[in-house]
Amino acid sequence: MAGGSHAEARDRGAVVAHRGDARLTGDPGPGRDARATALDVLAEVGRGRRLDRAFGVRASAMPPRERRFAQELAYGVVRLRGRLDHLLAAEVRGGLDRLSPGVLDLLRLGAYQLMRLDGVPDYAAVSATVDLARERGEGRAAGLINAVLRALVRNGTGVERFPDRELDAVGYLARYGSHPRWLVDRWLASASVDAVAARIEADNAVPPLFFVPAGDAAEAEGRIAALGGRAQPAGRGSGALRVDEIDPAALLAAVPGWIQDPGAALVARYAHPPTGGIVADLCAAPGGKALYLARRAAYVVAADRSAPRLPPLRDNVARVGARIGVVRARAEEPPVRGADLVLVDVPCTGTGTLRRHPDARWRLSAEAPQEMARVQERILNGVARSIPEGGLLVYSTCALEPEENEERVAAFLESHPDFRIEPPDELDLPDVGDDGLLRVLPERTGFDGAFAARLRRGAAM
Repeated sequence: MAGGSHAEARDRGAVVAHRGDARLTGDPGPGRDARATALDVLAEVGRGRRLDRAFGVRASAMPPRERRFAQELAYGVVRLRGRLDHLLAAEVRGGLDRLSPGVLDLLRLGAYQLMRLDGVPDYAAVSATVDLARERGEGRAAGLINAVLRALVRNGTGVERFPDRELDAVGYLARYGSHPRWLVDRWLASASVDAVAARIEADNAVPPLFFVPAGDAAEAEGRIAALGGRAQPAGRGSGALRVDEIDPAALLAAVPGWIQDPGAALVARYAHPPTGGIVADLCAAPGGKALYLARRAAYVVAADRSAPRLPPLRDNVARVGARIGVVRARAEEPPVRGADLVLVDVPCTGTGTLRRHPDARWRLSAEAPQEMARVQERILNGVARSIPEGGLLVYSTCALEPEENEERVAAFLESHPDFRIEPPDELDLPDVGDDGLLRVLPERTGFDGAFAARLRRGAAM
C-alpha cells in the first residue's frame, strides 16, 4: 500500500495511544461518542467489512480528539482480539460462543480499555461499557458485562495469564500475540520462536506516519518543523521520513509529497527505472509507487482495475503534479506495450502489513497463500507478454509467504527462460539479498513487509 487520499492518510497515520490522557478519557463523558463509534465499527468488521473502510465512514465527521480515541479503541480491539478473547473466555462461564456478537464486542471494548489504556480509570471503563450496553438494547446482558469486566480488574490482564512461552510457544504466540494459530504454525515452520515473536510484536505495534517528500528532503523537514511537527529519515535507502506530532491532512496540504510506508517506497526505489524512460505501474492505486517512479521516468501510466480506487489515485497525482496518466485496466491485460519498465504490485495476502491492516489476520485462511499464488501466476503470465526484449518487469507483493514470493518468481523464471533477475547494482539497499531479490521484513526494519523481484527480458532462448 502506498500514498492515499487525505482521508486515508489521516486514518493510516493518526492512530494515537491515549495512555495518560485523562483530559480525554478520565471519565465516561468525554469518550461516549468515541466508544459508540468504535462499537459500530467493530460490528461492521464482524459482518465482513474492512476495518479502514468502516472506520473512515463512521468517524468522518467526528472532532479530532474523539476521532483519535475511537480509532485507538476500534483498531486496538481488532489488533489484540486474540489476547482479549483469551482473557474473557476465562471469565465467561460456558465460553464466548454463548454470547451474541454485540455482547462480545462490548466485552472486548471494555477489556481493551482495562488492559491498554492507563488514562482510563477501571471504574470508568466498566461503567461506560455497561451504559453503552443499555443504550444499544443489550440491557439484559448488563449484569454479565459488569461482572466479567470486574473479574478482569480483580484477576489482572498480564502475560502471566497466558500460556508459558517456553512450554507452549504456539499457544503463547497465538493467544498473547493475537495471531491465528495457523499463521503462527506456518511461520514457526521456517523460523525460530524468537524471530516469529519479533514479527508478531511488530505486527501489534501502532504504525508510525511515514511521508515521502516530492522534492528536497531537507526542505521538507524544515516545512514540517515550521508546522510544529518532527521529521527524521526512515533510512535503509527508502527516501521516506518518519513524521510525528502533526496531522497527516495538514502535512499533505503544506508539504509536497505523499503518505507511504518505507516498505512500499523501497519497492519503487528497487525498481529503479531508466532516467527518462516510459513506465507502467499496474495495480497502481492509491498511487504512491507511481509517484515514486515518476521521479526518474519521463512518463508513468498508472492503471488499476478497480473503478472506486481511481479517484484517490487521480487526486494524489493532481496534488503532486506528477507526469502520470491514470487509466482503468486489468493487470493481466496491460494497457501499454513496449514500456521500459512495468511494475506489477499484485494482489496478495498482505501478511507483511498486518500492523496497518490488523483485521486482515482474522480474514485470511490457511489456504489463502496458495489461492493468491494462482491469481499472481495468471497476472505475471499476462504481464510478461507486454515486456519487450531488454525491458524490465518488477514483480512485488506486501506478503511474507514463499508461495507468493520466492516460489512464484522461481516458477515464472522456469516457464520464461528469457527473463533473469537483475537488481539495480548501483543502489545501496541493505534489504536486497545475494540472490538479487528485495525482502523487507517488519521485524528487521520496523517497516511494512514487502517483496520484489526485478527481472530483465533478454533474447528468447
